[in-house]
Amino acid sequence: MSQQITEAFTQQFNSNIMMLSQQQGSRLQDKVRTESQKGNAQFFDRIGQVAATLRTGRHAPTPQTDTPHSRRMVTLSDYEWADLVDDQDKIRMLIDPTSEYAMAAAWAFGRTKDDVIIAASVASAQGGVAGATAVTHPNSQKFAATTGSAFSNLNVFTLRKIKSIMDAKEIVGKRYIACGTSQIDALLGENSVTSTDYNSVKALVQGEVNSFLGFEFCRLERLNLTTSTAASQTTGAVGSGTSFTGTNRSCFAWAQTGLLLSKGEDFMTKMSERDDLGYAMQVYARMSIGATRMEEEQVVEIICKEA
Repeated sequence: MSQQITEAFTQQFNSNIMMLSQQQGSRLQDKVRTESQKGNAQFFDRIGQVAATLRTGRHAPTPQTDTPHSRRMVTLSDYEWADLVDDQDKIRMLIDPTSEYAMAAAWAFGRTKDDVIIAASVASAQGGVAGATAVTHPNSQKFAATTGSAFSNLNVFTLRKIKSIMDAKEIVGKRYIACGTSQIDALLGENSVTSTDYNSVKALVQGEVNSFLGFEFCRLERLNLTTSTAASQTTGAVGSGTSFTGTNRSCFAWAQTGLLLSKGEDFMTKMSERDDLGYAMQVYARMSIGATRMEEEQVVEIICKEA
């Protein structure tokens, strides 16, 4: 049983439970490709680019064009959660908290989905016939935010460069950028983002950036923070030996088809009495999911200087 439930005991008739501030579920799962999965590991096939062959004359032999095939493997991971509520707890609290417990579990599992997608965005993907080949995210798909002369937080110059990277690779479909509060705040400080002459979204009026340069923004406070004490170089940074000293946020841009979330079993919850524990009501939840990057060119890591 949750050892903190006694904090809700009351001597008055107060029937309200306050859910503390938290990310309420997943913000990414509807922005990536989703599939169902049977079995621990499943393969998702890909077809590459082909070229037409010039016909050299009449009755020329029919050319043989081999279409390139490749695949990505997703392995499921299982997640569980459970908590107990005694009848005595319900009496002391004057309410039944089991529905709020289920809500808290649903939000927690939603955040886990985001964590799995975030990890898959820049981690090594599993490729090859048997999924045994580790496919790293190349430096060509990493870009250090810059003003044009120095390492910085997210800005319009960087967004233009990210757009150019994706345009040059003929990336189609809806595009997103996952970033933190610091990056949104930095964008709101740029005139070209907040001016209606440049952007149909009135960011200053709404207090948030929704979309710009073809990207829809998704604010997440779960993106990786790293602390660097030495100078390093990432492809896309201006100049050699660009210094990333300080606290940096790993954001990323992606096309919807570039990341895949596979669900063996989506979030499910059960409530049942535990006769072995004094007939306490158990709230139980579980899910089995995995994720992968389907194509390196569709995901660009953006290293931002955290304010």
